[in-house]
Amino acid sequence: MRPMLATPTTRVPTGPDWVHEVKWDGMRVLADVSEGRVTLTSRTERDLTVAFPELAGLGELFEDMLLDGELVVLRGGIPSFAALAERFHVTGAARAAQLAARSPATFMVFDLLRLYGVDLTARSFTDRRATLERLDLAGPHWQVPPVFTDGAALLAATREQGLEGIVSKRLASRYAAGVRSPDWVKLPHRDSVSVVIGGWRPETDHAAGNATARLGAVLVGVPGVGGLRYLGRVGSGLAGAAARALLADLRPLATGDCPFAGELPREDVEGTTWVHPVLVCDVESLGLTASHRLRQPAYRCLRPDLTPGDVDPRDLPASMADDDG
Repeated sequence: MRPMLATPTTRVPTGPDWVHEVKWDGMRVLADVSEGRVTLTSRTERDLTVAFPELAGLGELFEDMLLDGELVVLRGGIPSFAALAERFHVTGAARAAQLAARSPATFMVFDLLRLYGVDLTARSFTDRRATLERLDLAGPHWQVPPVFTDGAALLAATREQGLEGIVSKRLASRYAAGVRSPDWVKLPHRDSVSVVIGGWRPETDHAAGNATARLGAVLVGVPGVGGLRYLGRVGSGLAGAAARALLADLRPLATGDCPFAGELPREDVEGTTWVHPVLVCDVESLGLTASHRLRQPAYRCLRPDLTPGDVDPRDLPASMADDDG
């Protein structure tokens, strides 16, 4: 099963039909508990069970349940996606245990999809939430964060506290697995979007006037007709160990074919190595320019928990998402 997804919005819904939650900066996970065993599955249906052994204790609580939530690593009470990303690819139990001790994860549970073999997805969010709260899931590595009736106040509070934003949910909504539904809407504080990397350029030594062996920028886009829809170059934020690690991932993906649809600016094409468009990263920006490019983009992190198929142009501002050029 794939999780239900929220639709981007520009305003907080109001009225008694909605409740609001904190939007956590982490990784979406389904936790399936059956006969004492916990199976953790990512949004892309990847098994993450070995990587997060601190959640094994969920199997001791109830004989059968399916939970939906966000997995986070907290730093000073604030989720750190960079700290969480360290743990994505761990496949060895010993290494996972070391990382769990050093950077423990917390599972922020916000929905209950099955209990004692009964499928709850056709029930309203109100019913599912009430049942979830009765389970009293409070543990060393999991919790059920509260919901709020005043979305505007929560939005202001999360901005002040440095949190990612809020998610608003219609109380009558059923759980539509794998669907991006208007019954759930999200409003982040920053313009951050997941994009696909289609090429890279080396850093330029301006004093010597030639390219270096270091990564200077990546060319990014979102899936579109005939290839990736180009969003521009991203160079800010690419430095140090993160840049070296990303370049090591990009080099084996080199290809002679440009993965972007349409004609790109000559200054962006020159010196670029095209890559098979399989890596997803998060980029922050100040929105989009009139030419539908990311404004002052900055590289944030690689998203190994996502595939290009998970990148949705609807997460972009409406002016871009509605444009087919």
